[in-house]
Amino acid sequence: MPVICYDPLWETMKNRGVSTYTLINQHDINPRTIHQLKHNKSITLFTLEKLCNILDCGPQDIVCFTKEEP
Repeated sequence: MPVICYDPLWETMKNRGVSTYTLINQHDINPRTIHQLKHNKSITLFTLEKLCNILDCGPQDIVCFTKEEP
């Protein structure tokens, strides 16, 4: 079963100089969404699209799927 991982997001944000503070205060990303991302929980496609637009990137730059350890 695939496991969601947002490691690419944090690298993309670092490369673009965007902080979680910026996402929350300048782009109206809900702090609960940041919590979801930090804990590798699911987000909506609407949120994924919004993050892609903010960071000028594709979904692969935000999320990846890994295989769960047996």
